Amino acid sequence: MSSNPVAETVASLMPRAKAELTELVAFKSVADFDQFPRAESEAAANWIVAALRAEGFQDVALLDTPDGTQSVYGFLPGPEGAKTVLLYAHYDVQPPLDEAGWATPPFELTERDGRWFGRGTADCKGGFIMHLLALRALRANGGVPVHVKVIVEGSEEQGTGGLERYAEEHPELLAADTIVIGDAGNFRVGLPTVTSTLRGMTMMRVRIDTLAGNLHSGQFGGAAPDALGALIRVLDSLRAEDGSTTVDGLTDAPAWQGLQYDEEQFRKDAKVLDGVGLIGSGTVADRIWARPAVTVLGIDCPPVVGATPSVQSSARALISLRVPPGVDAAEATKLLEAHLEAHTPWGARVRTEQIGQGQPFSADTTSPAYAAMAEAMAVAYPGQEMQYAGQGGSIPLCNTLAALYPRAEILLIGLSEPEAQIHAVNESVSPEELERLSVAEALFLRTYAAS
Repeated sequence: MSSNPVAETVASLMPRAKAELTELVAFKSVADFDQFPRAESEAAANWIVAALRAEGFQDVALLDTPDGTQSVYGFLPGPEGAKTVLLYAHYDVQPPLDEAGWATPPFELTERDGRWFGRGTADCKGGFIMHLLALRALRANGGVPVHVKVIVEGSEEQGTGGLERYAEEHPELLAADTIVIGDAGNFRVGLPTVTSTLRGMTMMRVRIDTLAGNLHSGQFGGAAPDALGALIRVLDSLRAEDGSTTVDGLTDAPAWQGLQYDEEQFRKDAKVLDGVGLIGSGTVADRIWARPAVTVLGIDCPPVVGATPSVQSSARALISLRVPPGVDAAEATKLLEAHLEAHTPWGARVRTEQIGQGQPFSADTTSPAYAAMAEAMAVAYPGQEMQYAGQGGSIPLCNTLAALYPRAEILLIGLSEPEAQIHAVNESVSPEELERLSVAEALFLRTYAAS
């Protein structure tokens, strides 16, 4: 990174950033209070409150959102007449999954092979630290030239919509000229990237019932309808022979026109086993950024260990459907529900329950904020031009903010590049990426203020 005062300041702050991220990662802030104590999330929220107050933020508050979680808000005034920028991150995290699969404890930040490991290091506690670093660097080099609002969400990973509903009920709170969502990531380490599209999402539970109770498979199997077998057929109907998603009435969006994803690189990033093919058709970018994708997230059925020779009377699954830009998530939800009902065999009883939904998002990349970010990233990443990529995941708040503030410019950056393995075991963050993106964000705020 070429030498400049902002970059030098951020570099000097990295040991402090590591110490703070270590503290923040230690909170088991999974916003599923059936699995993890609410006190862990509340402690993480209070840590962020204290951090914002220490930075001179005003009006710092814990916001009790309608889904029973807390988001943290703060306001840092800038010069009179300055623009307002909203910085977003979230402090809730995914469950650690199989803790035995972690090389080091998931809630203990550990440095290994030049990366910092721990749940939330990249997604998205590191994003909050990135915002702090950028603001600290500006304060040490002439001051923050814009009004800054910070919002740190407490339930993003659960998709329960608490902050979206709170924002709709308090539309003035998060109003800004530009919004920087720190919950995306570079296409690969060292390649500065803004995410210009997001797929939306709908999540649905499906339950199939066939019998009043389980039956002996020797006595009744062959004629008694098997609920688990029926569920398997339903789930299989959601994919074509090549693995493409097939929901009746849901068509593919246009092909992806931006940055392309090399298939061999994708195989490495996804850690696809040798000899196993990719699913779907078209380019990799088409498949992960511009087309619908269904995933079976879980199935309730007897485990292999301890299973009895029984015909199952009931079975249940949780399904996620990623919805590409240009498709309404509510309409996709209706189509998914109708598909599940239409493909349930043998007259079995089927019930569906939607448990989360978020609309897809497309940004206006021709705006002044994007020009300012491109200029800033060119300094933070010498010799590299800012790229535009899609993201297969969802950030439902983006569409809420776009609807509330149609004149606001929305940019998505962050630390979740492929090596970060967010949502998987051994999640990690590159400290070099944290440093460079903090520099880029600081320079963006300065450049944008002058635009």
